[in-house]
Amino acid sequence: MIKAGVLGAGHLGKIHLRLLNQSDKYELVGFYDADEENAKKVEAEFGYKYFNTIEALIAAVDMVDIVTPTLSHYDCAKKAIAKGKHIFIEKPITNTVEEAEEIRELLAQHNIRGQVGHVERFNPAFIAVKDKIENPKFIEAHRLAEFNPRGTDVPVVLDLMIHDIDIILSVVKSKVKSVSASGVSVISDTPDIANARIEFENGCVANLTASRISLKNMRKTRFFQRDAYISVDFLEKKCEVVKMKDAPEIPGDFDMVLQNAEGVKKQIYFDNPEVTTNNAILDELETFADAIKNNTKPIVTLHDGTEALRVANMIIEQF
Repeated sequence: MIKAGVLGAGHLGKIHLRLLNQSDKYELVGFYDADEENAKKVEAEFGYKYFNTIEALIAAVDMVDIVTPTLSHYDCAKKAIAKGKHIFIEKPITNTVEEAEEIRELLAQHNIRGQVGHVERFNPAFIAVKDKIENPKFIEAHRLAEFNPRGTDVPVVLDLMIHDIDIILSVVKSKVKSVSASGVSVISDTPDIANARIEFENGCVANLTASRISLKNMRKTRFFQRDAYISVDFLEKKCEVVKMKDAPEIPGDFDMVLQNAEGVKKQIYFDNPEVTTNNAILDELETFADAIKNNTKPIVTLHDGTEALRVANMIIEQF
């Protein structure tokens, strides 16, 4: 079992602590939190061992799980890497692209593993259809959330939209050509609602909307490609695949057939794969354990996390 330690025992940190504690692939050694009062409360309530310095925790583990505020990711990661420890780092990877690139270089120098917590890659609805997404030409993403003061220290692009940026970059095999965007600050100092249009060199266009002042929650992305439409509901964990194929000479009574102006007939059929229930956070942590043990590439690399941050910053610069 891989000895793991968690930096940060806030809302998400407590979830990571619980899941690492129940995992068969990790031995949870303990945690560190800068807020001593909160740390002692977490230790008393859950029984996790509290280390009173970052250095003491890092020295006691093989893998450091960084779930601290984004501003401290860089310093925490550097300390862990300097001691040769593998790092799991929550999204966004760091505060700046320069910091992310430095961490990537340090990781390579020390020949250790790193993964970024872009958890939607492990959403069962996305996993069910990702192999069916082939060369999409248009992508529409909506991520709307009811107001929660917990995320307002960063722009909505880094809080919410970055999930969809990472998903889109993972399926579009092309470089970003241009970005245009607009954002509005309604109740925070940074934009609470934003829209971005990302154009890729291969002609694909992605339109993303993110809001943290919505009246309802929505996390839905639609992929349009030649002869197929794929919808992923990340919130409800459902997916839909609608495909087109040449219509049979003699359609059946229940076949859905469309005919265009040129007289070409296409049959519409549904190819909805089964969605297997999972715990996405546990899966991202355990697949990282596999990458460490087998010395293989993690599913969400530090390169992936850096590129998602790079595009997010390109969007923010438009505001």
